[in-house]
Amino acid sequence: MTEKFDAIVVGAGPSGNAAAYTMAKAGLKVLQIERGETPGSKNVQGAILYSDALEKIIPDFRDDAPLERHIIEQRMWVLDDESYIGGQYRSEEFNKPPYNRYTIIRAQFDKWFSGKVQEAGALIICETTVTDLLMDGQRVIGVQTDRIGGAVFADIVVLADGVNSILAKKAGFHPEIKPEHVALAVKEIHFMPQETIEQRFNVAGEAGVVIEMVGKITGGMIGTGFLYTNRESVTIGVGCMLSDFKKQKISPNQLLEDMKQHPSIAPLLAGGEMKEYVAHLIPEGGYNAVPQIFGEGWMIVGDSGMFVNAVHREGSNLAMTSGRLAAETVIELASQQKEFSKKNLALYRRKMDDSFVMKDLKKYRHLPNIFHRNPHLINVYPELLNRAAHTMLKVDGIDKKTKERHIRRDFTQKRSLFGLMGDAYKMWRAFE
Repeated sequence: MTEKFDAIVVGAGPSGNAAAYTMAKAGLKVLQIERGETPGSKNVQGAILYSDALEKIIPDFRDDAPLERHIIEQRMWVLDDESYIGGQYRSEEFNKPPYNRYTIIRAQFDKWFSGKVQEAGALIICETTVTDLLMDGQRVIGVQTDRIGGAVFADIVVLADGVNSILAKKAGFHPEIKPEHVALAVKEIHFMPQETIEQRFNVAGEAGVVIEMVGKITGGMIGTGFLYTNRESVTIGVGCMLSDFKKQKISPNQLLEDMKQHPSIAPLLAGGEMKEYVAHLIPEGGYNAVPQIFGEGWMIVGDSGMFVNAVHREGSNLAMTSGRLAAETVIELASQQKEFSKKNLALYRRKMDDSFVMKDLKKYRHLPNIFHRNPHLINVYPELLNRAAHTMLKVDGIDKKTKERHIRRDFTQKRSLFGLMGDAYKMWRAFE
């Protein structure tokens, strides 16, 4: 493998596929290297696909992409041990094509996306690990693989190898990722008849539901739970900060098992057959944890760049957008016959700063620290809110004025008046 390419993309997830497809479609000679047996073979879990990001890459993706259900309803639950309080948004507008969001099975979707990359003209090599970046001084000039004679050269290397990018760390492009900047998520897929899903979640045809959850299900740790409907299965999972798992010494698997036993969740899974389980890392550090994303002959995209909006649980759209913008940077510089120097590749960062990706991450840049410094926001308020709802809804001969006094006393005993005001201010600052 001594042939030289215009670009090498390391990784075949959403960001890597977006980058490889966009560059190959523009006529560049692209090599994509994936360590899995096939693209998507390491991803058995379901996910959410945001159509806007993919439309900008493959406008007609709906013609043959393996999509599960389009999402018409979003539910938000705040749980204590036995109940939840929450809200939901359901819109018939979301039930009209072109649909805005879909549930997908990553193994199927990544394989489909990889097929599009190959159709665009890129060469994909699987079951191959990139062990090092080849350097000429400070400049990346290619990659070293675990194959015999596995040095491959290129004008630009795009790293799309996931949140724990060993290559970026070995090359010194960013420091060791802090445990408080990464969440460990575990997911299961429970299979059940399509009719059962539609009846249980009050949907019809190919419409679906997403439920986002916070509260006692995370065992006092900072994190969230989620559940969403596929065509003939339900994906359920929970994720918490890696730093909290280390402190609490709680098994992620046990956390998920306990979550599934919650009286509000168990009925939604009843009768399902669990066939698939996966654990994976998710970047949660936000704007302040984004590393240097370009340099002499290299760029970072997707999870490797910490591009996940933890507040809105968005990841695949940020990944695909970063991959596309990196590719468009390469195409633009190549058309102008400019070298891929650090100075010229700064165009990629400017494109990212102008996109929704960095704008959204910047908007919520204070939120991770606020939750780390104020764990009671996750641990105390779910119980208080659920208890307040129970108190007001229970008909027991006690007048409502008295009930309101009991609720106020409950809140001030837990947090005090100044504590409540301080928490409200912190959350306003985090979201404003």
